[in-house]
Amino acid sequence: MSSQLALAVRDSSTMLRRNLLHARRYPSLTLNLLLTPVMLLLLFVYIFGSAMSGGAGRSAYVAYLVPGILLMTIGSTVIGTAVSMATDMNEGIVARFRTMAIHRDSVLFGRVVGSVLQSVASVVLVGLVGAAIGFRSHGASALEWLAAFGLLVLFSLALTWIAVGMGLGSPNAEAASNAAMPLILLPMISSAFVPLHSMPGWFQPIAQYQPFTPAIETLRGLLLGTHIGNNGWIALLWCLGLTVLGYRWSRAQFDRDPK
Repeated sequence: MSSQLALAVRDSSTMLRRNLLHARRYPSLTLNLLLTPVMLLLLFVYIFGSAMSGGAGRSAYVAYLVPGILLMTIGSTVIGTAVSMATDMNEGIVARFRTMAIHRDSVLFGRVVGSVLQSVASVVLVGLVGAAIGFRSHGASALEWLAAFGLLVLFSLALTWIAVGMGLGSPNAEAASNAAMPLILLPMISSAFVPLHSMPGWFQPIAQYQPFTPAIETLRGLLLGTHIGNNGWIALLWCLGLTVLGYRWSRAQFDRDPK
């Protein structure tokens, strides 16, 4: 048992290093995906901020907007994971890994850990942009900052497993990119940009009962001191459910016989 665990850790570390080196040598995909949340942040703050703040001022809207953009950054970044996974499948690299004497799960775990690290790095960069334009946490304690970071990591893990499944199930990189587009579109119909009560009544349940809204409201509560309510538990359940679903989906597709 210990030798199997050591083998899994060693091979997963090798796959992680491969994926990180690939991301470093070809950073254009990650940078292009990172531009979307940054541009939306700047657009909504400097163009629409005064109008959308409801008279509270641009600085208040920055505080409201940044937590939503941070979660949107994760959705944007993991699209690159789906594209990279589909590319490896299409080029036969995954089929080659299947024939090698390596721990079978290491191919997936190395990809997932690498993607989570990239997502966290992207969140930090977007957070720095938010801080540069005026975002400030209102008295969050060290424990609340730690909880906020943990939520971002868990959300990254959940969406990464979903993205890996999308990549494995797509015939090419273009199809994987299209399949993963809801990970960018869902934050736009959440509470990221405007409060739920400002939306039409028929649309509010759609915005409320999706993964991004409870995670955004929880992050706001931790960093800004707003009311969290049951959003924290709902966000954790979404993270757990999506992680389990994405893992089982990815494993099922990875283990199937190649055609």
